Amino acid sequence: MNAEALGLRREAQEKGGKSPEGADPQESKAIPLGEQGEESLVETDQPARDTHETIAADRALVLTDFDPPAISTGERFLRMAYRLGVPGSTLAAPFRKPLRTRLLATVESPLAGERAAGMALRAGHFYIHGVKAPIAQVDFGATAKLSPPFERTVHGFTWLRDLQSCAPREQCTSVATRILESWLKANPKPAKGPAWKVEHAGLRLLGWLVNAPLILSSPDKALRHSVLSSLEETARWLDRNVTRAPERMGELAGWCAITAAGLLLTDGKPRRLFGEAGLARALGELVGDDGGVLSRSPLAQIQAIELLVDLSACYHAAKREIPEAIQAVLQLLVPPLLALTHGDGGLGSWQGGAAVPASRLAALIEASGVRARPLREPRGWGYQSISARPAILQIDASPPPLARHARHGCASTLAFEFSHGDHRLIVNCGGAAMAGGQVPIRIEQGLRATAAHSTLTLGDANSTAVLLDGKLGSGVGEVEIDMRSVKLKNGGARRLEASHDGYAPRFGLLHKRILILRDDGSELRGEDVLVPSGRKGKRGKVPFAIRFHLGRRVEATLGEGGRSASLLLPDGSLWQFVTGEPDLQIEESMWVDGNGRPHPVQQLVIQGLASRGGGNFSWLLKRMG
Repeated sequence: MNAEALGLRREAQEKGGKSPEGADPQESKAIPLGEQGEESLVETDQPARDTHETIAADRALVLTDFDPPAISTGERFLRMAYRLGVPGSTLAAPFRKPLRTRLLATVESPLAGERAAGMALRAGHFYIHGVKAPIAQVDFGATAKLSPPFERTVHGFTWLRDLQSCAPREQCTSVATRILESWLKANPKPAKGPAWKVEHAGLRLLGWLVNAPLILSSPDKALRHSVLSSLEETARWLDRNVTRAPERMGELAGWCAITAAGLLLTDGKPRRLFGEAGLARALGELVGDDGGVLSRSPLAQIQAIELLVDLSACYHAAKREIPEAIQAVLQLLVPPLLALTHGDGGLGSWQGGAAVPASRLAALIEASGVRARPLREPRGWGYQSISARPAILQIDASPPPLARHARHGCASTLAFEFSHGDHRLIVNCGGAAMAGGQVPIRIEQGLRATAAHSTLTLGDANSTAVLLDGKLGSGVGEVEIDMRSVKLKNGGARRLEASHDGYAPRFGLLHKRILILRDDGSELRGEDVLVPSGRKGKRGKVPFAIRFHLGRRVEATLGEGGRSASLLLPDGSLWQFVTGEPDLQIEESMWVDGNGRPHPVQQLVIQGLASRGGGNFSWLLKRMG
């Protein structure tokens, strides 16, 4: 057996004089590349850089404090009185008859919608994540059962931006007013149901204010009056209910809408002061100190940026200075998002999100006005990204989000994605947040499972329990990370070693993953190690599977002997996957793109029985030629 094939067992022997604690030497297998004349990946010097860290679930992300704008004593009194329920008109002008509700300015948001969705609306259909639904057949009522993406779009009126982007305004107003009339008829007053979830109400109010010309250009005076009355009524409802949102992203949408209403509706100063204070508090509870949202979801990160960009546009329209907290958060939110981009410019598939394309991401960053470099090490957000141009390696190296923060929480600890140039070789399935469009809602929990990610599973179980409504249960509580640069016989590499305890309570085993990426990006070597969590290893065996979901249009062919596979990329380049295990299989899988469309792909699976005393499973991904 060639013990230097990965340089991993050698390191373990130098540290402890034997294989990793509790590992059965008969279970350890190295990749016999030496027989093929390939160079062994062996450290030849001390590490050039060494970082070791333990991340516990309760400190994976650190809350950030943002102060509301400085205000005078009189304004502080207005805010307190408004919070206690005194009407804004009474506080703004106590000796004057309340003014009728009207808009004080027209907003021009730099955010663009999806033109295809807008064109579908003009043709009479909602178009959401690849699914068309005739507008005439959509039930806007409180008891209607719509999938989550349709609920958010229909009741949050996020479709207004799409409609605004597809044609000149005068060609779109009739469509907007027709849908709005149907919605107002089905929802005349605040009530229970999806229309009155805090997030949907916040998105709706903000959308109405930002896209007001679309819905207030009708010659029907009765309709305009009804819309303005509903604007004020929704704002009052949010004043009372915004803190009842089940999670922070919904609350953020509510506070943004309240603040925007304070800026753009008559007698709004007390509401604006109230909203700015609540918004600063909500941002502090949503965003970690490195700029990552606490749900650890890139999709939620995008939604937070969109909300703040729209709110900033409201400040511009009202000719008021944007509070420093909003500017500071926008500056914080962009760099972590850029750190999760692959060579094609799109995002990785993490925490329920999908591969958002480069064009949409670039448009969002342009609209934000933030010019920043990618965050070099978004460790606080829970991800490690190693760039060896043209290769990029992304790893989930943190405990999952806590239940109170999880939005579409996934049991993806120690999963990775790997791209080379414009091509993604190893991916995660992604797309749980888009279930209810072309992705069936019944598989939403499956897309959040450990098996839907490129990592190891034990006993066909999740490393963290996957619950309903995007929440997560018990599982991974602590992740240890060791990152270093290593010198090789011919060049250098970056080495990441991480472990988690998610399987310790059930199987008595820790999962350790070691990934080594050459500096030229041509070779990724890995080893998955199972280490007993106690002093004594348990008897017996447990089924294991190590999954590598392949990128779209990557064609896999199993090699002779069942220990290797050839991966052909769309550009004709060839990669080889080799493992020391005897049972490598190619199975079907699924990958969801950034538009919510599922695509059939393949996955490589190393599977077998692992000793409860521990074991090592090594593998190699190498570009040929």
